[in-house]
Amino acid sequence: LNGEYLPFRLADEVEQFIDTHRDDPFFALLSFYEVHNPRQSPDPLVQKYLWKRERLDLDAKSEFEPIEVGQSWEEGRAQKARVVQGHPVYAAMVDALDHSGGQVLEALSERRLSENTVVVFVSDNGGLSTAEGHNTSNRPLRCGKGWVYEGGIRVPHVIYWPGVTYTGSTTDVPAIMTDLYPTLFDAAGLPKCPDEHVDGTSLAPVLKGRSSLDRDALFWHYPHYSNQGGFPGGAVRSGPWKLVEDYRDGSVQLFNLERDPGGQQDVSVEHPE
Repeated sequence: LNGEYLPFRLADEVEQFIDTHRDDPFFALLSFYEVHNPRQSPDPLVQKYLWKRERLDLDAKSEFEPIEVGQSWEEGRAQKARVVQGHPVYAAMVDALDHSGGQVLEALSERRLSENTVVVFVSDNGGLSTAEGHNTSNRPLRCGKGWVYEGGIRVPHVIYWPGVTYTGSTTDVPAIMTDLYPTLFDAAGLPKCPDEHVDGTSLAPVLKGRSSLDRDALFWHYPHYSNQGGFPGGAVRSGPWKLVEDYRDGSVQLFNLERDPGGQQDVSVEHPE
């Protein structure tokens, strides 16, 4: 409706959905548009972060740094990345998303469904840092959305599974979005559909305390230019090692993410094997 703010409306709709289906098994997919362009948020929230920006004196700091990965596909575009978290509208959007997610969790709690509901929070890509408004900083991760560097593909991933996960537990085992499908089958106690999730591995063993998964590597394939300035490329992650290939000329870069979590230092010359 006119005047409604989308994340608040979406949270209201999901709360109504939970009410309708509370007595039966249900699956709710809440795809927030936050934090995505266009940048929009209620004025009181924006004013809150304008005040915070002023209080932290962020105007006096250099907000951007050059990207040293060669020319982008369009001359002069995406040659800098944000390094300071100082965008008040973007911050307001994050605030609204946090509030709306909390509303859904509270709805589950009030209806006594929290102990029988798996909740997953995950983003589809890293923050928009290098173009289209330079909304956020992913530091110390390199670049952002539209790139196969860590800033583009490493995202928040939180899973709450009553009776299995516990508050504050973490794991260093890498996961990827396609893992969610088989993981949720396990969480629901349903038989797997291996013909449908050939690219995913259930995270259930890790969530139950194992320190590894039975796979050798993760793969990202991004064979096109993007309006965020990234180049056509691919990446492979195996243990602490990550290899990035630039499809334009076949050149590669190698990173040891154990020593360099942000993927800033190319060590391919030192480790040609």
